[in-house]
Amino acid sequence: VMKLLEVVKTSETSPETLASLTAFGKRMGKVTVECSDTAGFIVNRLLVPNLAEAVRMLERDVASSKDIDTAMKLGAGHPMGPFQLADYVGLDTVLFILNGWHEKYPDVEMFTPPETLKRLVAEGKLGTKTGEGFYKY
Repeated sequence: VMKLLEVVKTSETSPETLASLTAFGKRMGKVTVECSDTAGFIVNRLLVPNLAEAVRMLERDVASSKDIDTAMKLGAGHPMGPFQLADYVGLDTVLFILNGWHEKYPDVEMFTPPETLKRLVAEGKLGTKTGEGFYKY
């Protein structure tokens, strides 16, 4: 279970509401962070474009999925690489998020879904939940 709770505020969020939500999160044993209402909030706004860029690196033959995963685990201290994480999250979920952002922000390149991701989802290779994605399980 995720230990983090992103508490999202808008210009209409009162300080009392923000404090109440933060306290509620802490009572649930969560670490709370505050952020403005933006696409993906904090975690997904950084994570999903990173996953898409890893796929684009694979498409450009920069490195294999295995080597990119290894590099991010050992070089950046991530507990799993982007391909392993995308498979865990679900390739359909990653594509759904990217499609929504791309529709809303068509000129933002980092939100453009990579072709390989679209192909794998079309083939029903959604990651760990189907037994195959970027890896076979």
